[in-house]
Amino acid sequence: MTMKRFRFLTSGESHGKSLNAIIEGVPAGFRIKQEIINADLAKRQVGYGRGGRMQIENDTVEIKSGVRFGKTTGAPICLEIKNKDFSNWEDVMSVIGYDYPTEEMLRKIEEKTFTKARPGHADYAGSIKYNLSDLRDVLERSSARKTAIEVAIGSIAKQILKEFGIIGFSHVIQIGNVKLDFYPKTYTLIKEKAEKSDVFCADEMTADRMRNAINIASEEGDTLGGKFEVIFGNLPVGLGSYVHWDQCIDGRIAQAIMSIPAIKAVEIGAGVDAAHLKGSQMHDEMFVNRSKEVYRQTNNAGGVEGGMTNGEALIVKGTMKPIPTMRKSLSTVDIKDMSPSNAHFERSDVCAVPSCAIVAEARVAIILVDELLAKLGGDSLVEMKAHYGM
Repeated sequence: MTMKRFRFLTSGESHGKSLNAIIEGVPAGFRIKQEIINADLAKRQVGYGRGGRMQIENDTVEIKSGVRFGKTTGAPICLEIKNKDFSNWEDVMSVIGYDYPTEEMLRKIEEKTFTKARPGHADYAGSIKYNLSDLRDVLERSSARKTAIEVAIGSIAKQILKEFGIIGFSHVIQIGNVKLDFYPKTYTLIKEKAEKSDVFCADEMTADRMRNAINIASEEGDTLGGKFEVIFGNLPVGLGSYVHWDQCIDGRIAQAIMSIPAIKAVEIGAGVDAAHLKGSQMHDEMFVNRSKEVYRQTNNAGGVEGGMTNGEALIVKGTMKPIPTMRKSLSTVDIKDMSPSNAHFERSDVCAVPSCAIVAEARVAIILVDELLAKLGGDSLVEMKAHYGM
């Protein structure tokens, strides 16, 4: 298996006390700004179509170890995001097993217990896999709420990448049937325009149509999915490898994006459009400038050839399905007695594609920083920059 340098574990539930992470492998000397992490967390929470939970939480991270006076020490980094909504769920999500629970506690637990599986969620398969009779036990960890701590981890990864001039962003290119057909001329313009939009779309007219589609879905008690793009530039040639299948960087990125809740497809570069292109149209011809530097006039490969970065911008697209928790209930089965029923509804979003884009941006940054650390080696920023020739 691939040797990892940037490793992490997360824990926590949707309505539990907190979300936590321990990150290992970050060399000493990197300046980590908590306010940048919090800004990324804020981006994940906003976006047209988000639900009531985002009105409750105001996600902020606490760095509990591994950073001193604003710089990494080489020790494991511990992060925590407290769930404000836990105050309303303290009895229901208690880690303590009570021999004699009060009637009030039993009532609260019963109110939050559900057995009607939601099609499209982890409910049914999770209940079978872990032998659980209360689907609350599945929902709490399978919820996309856990991506908040992943965005915090990704923010640290992006701050490390920035030290080497590697910068990325994400933007939305489709919600429902509304697609972005007009792209600004440069990545800088796309980034600037998308960051000013509440649907993270770089064209205001398209953004208006996206908002209208979300409004219609909301009125109908339905939900919408969509598509986003993650772009990272100024990458060195050779991150990843062709020598083993699990070291191909596009494979690692695809797995990282595909495992985000609700993602159903991942594309690199031209992606599915490659199916109808001829070889002469698809492959990016190479040229040399006066400084003997290789350049290309197209980037259908999306910055990856043979499982490695090729020096062009990395372009990754992800497709998110409509959120399966909706007011327009679907037919399902009550696992309590296997009787026909209507799906359980819990407070949810109408559309979370903009937020999913932020999560995907974090996940891509995590893979990139892991590959960069593996390639350069070193126990400190100074040593890494020396290896990088900076």
